[in-house]
Amino acid sequence: MSIRTVRVALFAGLLLPWGAGSFPAEASVIPTASLSAERMAHTATLLASGDVLIAGGFTDVQRAARSAELYSPVSRRFAPLPRMVVPRHSHTATLLADGSVLIAGGYGTNGDPVVAVERFDPVRRRFEPAGHMLDARAGHSAQLLRDGRVLIAGGVGPGWTFLSSAELFDPTRGRAERVASMSVPRESHVAVTLNDGRVLIVGGHSGRRAAMRLYTSAEVYDPTQQRFTRTGDMRIRRHKHDAVRAADGRVLITGGADERDDQGAYRSTEWYDPRTGVFSLGPMLTRARYKHERSSLLMQNGDILIAGGAAEPEVLEAKTNRFRAIPSGTPLAGQFSAAARLPNGRALITGGYGNGEGPRALAWEYVP
Repeated sequence: MSIRTVRVALFAGLLLPWGAGSFPAEASVIPTASLSAERMAHTATLLASGDVLIAGGFTDVQRAARSAELYSPVSRRFAPLPRMVVPRHSHTATLLADGSVLIAGGYGTNGDPVVAVERFDPVRRRFEPAGHMLDARAGHSAQLLRDGRVLIAGGVGPGWTFLSSAELFDPTRGRAERVASMSVPRESHVAVTLNDGRVLIVGGHSGRRAAMRLYTSAEVYDPTQQRFTRTGDMRIRRHKHDAVRAADGRVLITGGADERDDQGAYRSTEWYDPRTGVFSLGPMLTRARYKHERSSLLMQNGDILIAGGAAEPEVLEAKTNRFRAIPSGTPLAGQFSAAARLPNGRALITGGYGNGEGPRALAWEYVP
């Protein structure tokens, strides 16, 4: 691989020194500073400042974390933050229009789903109580709507109940209101906001172990009608997959697994076309991957980075419509990692577990 030295990097409109560092001309993954704690099932959210908020997660001591930290792409280091209001993992983090981040649900210290909602204030750099959902839930989805409210759907409730319920949370009032339920209970599903403001909900499962039922089904939430409508079915039933909206407005569904989890992980992908409501098979991944929700990113050049779910990431090249593996000197953790696009064109990949190891504190930057 050829190497070229870069003396300065353009970031946030300013020329910032990268010191004596150099990076490959070809796409690669390079280690960066470690997290302050081992984490999996945490969240990574890009803030308006260009920093990335890392919140919560499942730690090495097998409990939900209250800790949080900020990653600076300039210094390439993590800085600790005041603790969250509630310990949680498998929660959602939604960037709001005012620049704050809404943290909802997840599993708490005792393993029960959390009903509390909190908000990260990027100016004061602290977490504050923000109200409650109508239902305690974890493993749900949360998408920001154009009116500023957040659609929260599905997940697991108390006593391992699988939820079809959905609610709209209003951050300005700290209150939620019930909307029509989904057609089926869903957990380990994915949600993507479409170009027209509707929200696509895809796949997932209900039930546990022998009673588990995986879905090919998908549905679309219409904010004007406040209800879900069934759309076309996927070609393959899948859960623990990921989805991301491409530059042309279509949605790419990647990986996932059947009931056997790691023994049944997929290399297959599908495209969803919002104009027709039809799924079609996409190109094959270079690696089977699952448990990688919210780790797929549309990059500035139109390529799609699939950052989680396996020991190395890969990129769907917009020009060729083919996946290309990205080399990494250190194997990524893979499952339940968290990723965020950076303003300098790179991406941050954090934590996760896999490859025979539990939660990890390692972090990497993807360099296009």
